[in-house]
Amino acid sequence: MKYKCIIFDCDGVLVDSESISNATLVDMAKSIGVLIELDFAMTHFLGKSLQFCFDYIESLASQKLPDTFEEEFRERTFEAFRTQMQPIPGVHELLSKINIDVCVASNGPAEKIRLNLTTTKLIDRFEGNIFSAYDINSWKPNPELYLHAAKSMGYSVEECVVIEDSLAGVTAAKAGGFDVFGYTNKHNKDQFNGIDIPVFNDMKNLYLLLSKQ
Repeated sequence: MKYKCIIFDCDGVLVDSESISNATLVDMAKSIGVLIELDFAMTHFLGKSLQFCFDYIESLASQKLPDTFEEEFRERTFEAFRTQMQPIPGVHELLSKINIDVCVASNGPAEKIRLNLTTTKLIDRFEGNIFSAYDINSWKPNPELYLHAAKSMGYSVEECVVIEDSLAGVTAAKAGGFDVFGYTNKHNKDQFNGIDIPVFNDMKNLYLLLSKQ
């Protein structure tokens, strides 16, 4: 393998949090009269900042979002994360085979990343190597988060590969000059059409892809 460091996105790549977050957004949007289908949210909110999601909901509402909207969202999702969060299938097995440095770089706040990794028993592999967009006030699709993660880990862009499941994340990685592999599922499988990156739909396939580099 030519890489010395793997930079993982968190939500949808390491932990299966997207369905929890988006179901909460859909339910809270409904409470203020905005009807959004869950499948739509899973596709269109994927990889976007929370502020983007809030702005979208507010644009469809006949009112501004309540001042407590974000606080309620955090409380509801964090409670669900503690009780419902599962790792992405095969990710533990993948990490057990990888003997180079790994880190996680996510649009989410560090508290959320750490909670989700702890709940799914992944925290030991990533503790100390957690990078949040909130720490640098720059969110994907801007490339700064991935550049910050690589620099903090002590590696050049060329020595790293990014693992992503969203168009925003892939865009960020490519803008930073990184190699990037796309993890596909039923909600995002069409987002990478026309983008020249390796894609995979199973962590076993990711290991094979990495081994060939």
